[in-house]
Amino acid sequence: MNLFENIKLAFTAIRTNFLRSMITVMIIAVGIGALVGILAALDGILLSLSSNLSDMGANSFNIEPSYQDLGGSRRGRRVKKGDVISFDQAMKFKKRYEFPASVSVSIACTSLATVKHKDKKTNPNVTVYACDNEYLDTRGLKIEKGRSFSESEILNGDHKVILGKEIVDVLFNENPDRALGKTISNGNVKYKVIGVLEKKGSSMSTNEDRMILIPISNGVRYYDRKYSNYNVSVGVSDATKMDDAEAEAIGVFRNIRGLRAGQENDFEMFKSDGLMDILKENTVTIRWATIFIGLATLLGAAIGLMNIMLVSVTERTREIGICKAIGASRNHILIQFLTEAVVISLIGGLLGIIFGIFMGNTVAILLFDGSAFVPWAWMFLGIVICFIVGVFSGFYPAMKASALDPIESLRYE
Repeated sequence: MNLFENIKLAFTAIRTNFLRSMITVMIIAVGIGALVGILAALDGILLSLSSNLSDMGANSFNIEPSYQDLGGSRRGRRVKKGDVISFDQAMKFKKRYEFPASVSVSIACTSLATVKHKDKKTNPNVTVYACDNEYLDTRGLKIEKGRSFSESEILNGDHKVILGKEIVDVLFNENPDRALGKTISNGNVKYKVIGVLEKKGSSMSTNEDRMILIPISNGVRYYDRKYSNYNVSVGVSDATKMDDAEAEAIGVFRNIRGLRAGQENDFEMFKSDGLMDILKENTVTIRWATIFIGLATLLGAAIGLMNIMLVSVTERTREIGICKAIGASRNHILIQFLTEAVVISLIGGLLGIIFGIFMGNTVAILLFDGSAFVPWAWMFLGIVICFIVGVFSGFYPAMKASALDPIESLRYE
């Protein structure tokens, strides 16, 4: 008999013992569904996080003065080792850096500002950032209403401002359209609202919805001090070129800082994609735990399948005897029962994969705002595992069936 005939006989046997076979199929489907579903959900969540971090500026790095740790641990006190980055140094870097990337210069002016409009005012916890027109791109911020700063507004330090979403909610009753063109005050300085940022939410210790942006020249005029440190961010569109962009940035900034050959850098590069690396490392343990749980479930399914195949051998003893009497060899019987076990296992695996993809994507989309996708790697893993389970469970019953004596089998009642 060829493979097609064996598969046909396997389906006939499944139909004959439909209820018993379907119970085993469902046990296998649950195991594979749990395995594929959790792994697919993890991948969907990571895919969404990667996209969100990219929108937040994950393909970017910041240049900051170097620090050294005291106490020998990551939580030890840190003291500044390198000089602050001055406004002149930051602007020189922006001008000289020729790598195809966006460079923004900004400074955190204060985090204790109170913003007013007519008789309404915010709590004294608003952060004021002075920035250039590249800042929105490198930080992954988007304008919901209005526009960003123009070149002339940046150079002249015009009294224009872009508001975060929480500021609009407090001062303009959650209506961004009402905010445009209005005048707000920060201390004794008045600004005209030209834009409103999309809602971003808080990350780490920063709430980007509770901040206002002013032109960098305006920030230099009102907030520059002798030890003010300016933030330099470099955003790269192609993540594969991050290392090249960083290497060129080091060379340019060393020249600006006047460091001699062999002299240690007094500044550091901080990549914002480090969070994604940490997430991926932490999910490795979850993946292995998921695989272990799935395999434990499949072990139970394998035992159940083996039991069904042993019962099937007993019930079909006379049929086996007839097959051998008309010329079927031991290998024919072995392959027939082995094929039946593999077919049952693969049916359960396919149902489990469909169920797992559906549940994994549902969890990723509804609970974690993830992205739907087809996890081809986990589908392949599920099919391979089901094939192995079928061979493992069916081998002993198939061997037992092939070893039956045809004379004794024909006498079996």
